[in-house]
Amino acid sequence: MVTKSLNNIWIRRQQCPCGDWKCYIKYEGDDQTTIGSQLVKRETSSLSSSEVFTPYVGQIFKSDDEAFEYYSNFARKTGFSIRKARSTESQNLGVYRRDFVCYRSGFNQPRKKANVEHPRERKSVRCGCDAKLYLTKEIVDGNTQWYISQFSNVHNHELLEDDQVRLLPAYRKLQEADQERILLLSKAGFPVNRIVKVLEIEKGVQPGQLPFIEKDVRNFIRTCKKTVQENDALLTEKRENDMLDLLEACKGKAGRDEGFVYNFTTGENGKIENIAWSYGDAIRAFTFFGDVVTFDTTYRSITHSMLLGVWFGIDNHGKAIFLGCVLLQDESAQSFSWALQTFVHFMRGRRPQTIVTDIDSGLRDAIVLQLPNTKHVISIWHILSKVSSWFSLPLVLQYEEFKSEFDVLCHLENIEDFEHQWNHLVARFGLGSDKHIALLFSCRASWLFSYIRGYFLARTLTPEYSKSVDTFFKSILSAQTSSLVLFEQVGTAANFGYQSQGELQYMPIKTCLPIEEHARSIITPYAFSVLQHEIVLSMQYAAAEMANGSFIVRHYKKMERESLVFWMPEDEQVHCSCKEFEHSGILCRHSVRVLVLKNYFEIPEKYFTLRWKLESSLVPVDHPITQCSNDECSQAFHSLTATLFSESLISKERFSYVHRELTHLLENVRNMPANDEVTMNLAPNNVSES
Repeated sequence: MVTKSLNNIWIRRQQCPCGDWKCYIKYEGDDQTTIGSQLVKRETSSLSSSEVFTPYVGQIFKSDDEAFEYYSNFARKTGFSIRKARSTESQNLGVYRRDFVCYRSGFNQPRKKANVEHPRERKSVRCGCDAKLYLTKEIVDGNTQWYISQFSNVHNHELLEDDQVRLLPAYRKLQEADQERILLLSKAGFPVNRIVKVLEIEKGVQPGQLPFIEKDVRNFIRTCKKTVQENDALLTEKRENDMLDLLEACKGKAGRDEGFVYNFTTGENGKIENIAWSYGDAIRAFTFFGDVVTFDTTYRSITHSMLLGVWFGIDNHGKAIFLGCVLLQDESAQSFSWALQTFVHFMRGRRPQTIVTDIDSGLRDAIVLQLPNTKHVISIWHILSKVSSWFSLPLVLQYEEFKSEFDVLCHLENIEDFEHQWNHLVARFGLGSDKHIALLFSCRASWLFSYIRGYFLARTLTPEYSKSVDTFFKSILSAQTSSLVLFEQVGTAANFGYQSQGELQYMPIKTCLPIEEHARSIITPYAFSVLQHEIVLSMQYAAAEMANGSFIVRHYKKMERESLVFWMPEDEQVHCSCKEFEHSGILCRHSVRVLVLKNYFEIPEKYFTLRWKLESSLVPVDHPITQCSNDECSQAFHSLTATLFSESLISKERFSYVHRELTHLLENVRNMPANDEVTMNLAPNNVSES
């Protein structure tokens, strides 16, 4: 018997961390639930998103699939659906003709009746409709194209209105998320009619307005039950074979690369349950950037029921770097404990200072057990991605207002302010008995800024870092990612964090303060851009010295809470109440303001942490653009621009002329082609003064 190939589809974990089996997560902003759906789904042609015109003889398409999609869109708009009829092929051209016809084309052939007493007669929808579109393939200048050779839009039946045509079988679709939800409700004992009502309520649609009907749900459940019964042994065998292939790949890799490490567990039956691996480069990277680790457990496999976990660090260019990978048989605290214990072993006993995860009770318990001295932070992005699923339905029209206030509350700096405003928020929107509000409040010390601002996070909660993590997952997950293919794709993608050389760039000075010039030569362009932003903003702050040597630093417009900065000259220490340095490893604007006030021309060495220094780079730092920052060029430009600025202010005519010419010059420079080679003989020796 020939068995059907089974795709290993990866989806975001949808079970809600509140523990209620009836509650699931639809991630805000996700149109597709699965990575597989995103990658397998055909790219919609530009014609499908714009107005679809009536097909005509001679119309050309790049492929037969594009033509079918075009005709299908036209059919839906017109009031019918289509199906593929015959195809014709030759030895030289392969398939050179495709016939698409109306769904009511032809007549049903009488079937041989089963030997039963009362055979069921089914009425056919086919009525000999002659509407059709025939395609023919041709090769023009070596390129294959398809053109419409015959077309008829004459129907011998009534065409349907829009509210009827959507119910035709060709247009009724069960999305991946709906399938997961239907199976969950079915396993819980919900009848089909009740499942449909639950989905209507959850999606906020009127009865009968789902993109499928009750019959589709019933057929899906019946098919799944039959498939599970038929394929249960096949699925189990495929998973076991996949894991064995992965283990063999790990053994082979370890034999070729002595830096590669792996570990696995087996069950009572000797079958592999969990497996984890890492690379020598990742272990070396951990020595520099292992202070903060993100453990992302967002995805799991539908087919193999395996949870994927990936460890990331953040390098001194602000990018996510791969540190390790694990496949777990379940989401229990025991499995997470093994994963964390294995990771620490891979990293030669070193533990991170802070670990960032999703909200998960099993994972939280495992961290307490295995990493008792590590700060645990729940990513605010994971929290915000669930807010819509949790509160949009119960709050309905009040949801947008709630979300706006919730966002403000998340970033409050003071714990007392949070406690007060949280109670006010809960009371105002009537959420006192809501289980998700209770969940958020119970773990508030792990995700709210007012609680975690003193934890070192090295800017892992920025949108840019989160985006680089998503980029990694998109590069390794596809609709048919077997465990072995996953291993190979991880090995390829794991190098992306070490190829940051293109990120090195020359950063111009903005303030001419000596501390800015000094910082640029020590830390990476990424870290310098963050510090430079703080230096620029520090100029908008006033500092008032107190009797005990501390400073009250506030914005000149008093737009935000004042900060208290302690200055200890004997140790050259500066501490700010905003705790930005403790949080990111980069000095805040308030501390910079005090240093400038104290006539510091260089930031004390202790405030340049090793993780942000150029010398910590995983790529060579002698890149020509980096060398450019030695600053003959910079000094020449500063001298010229300072002179130009003072001369242009003498008269309005001079200022207008300089402004006009500089605008024109800037436009010309931007239009010049970029050159990878940076020549350094542009220095002041080649600049003549008039």
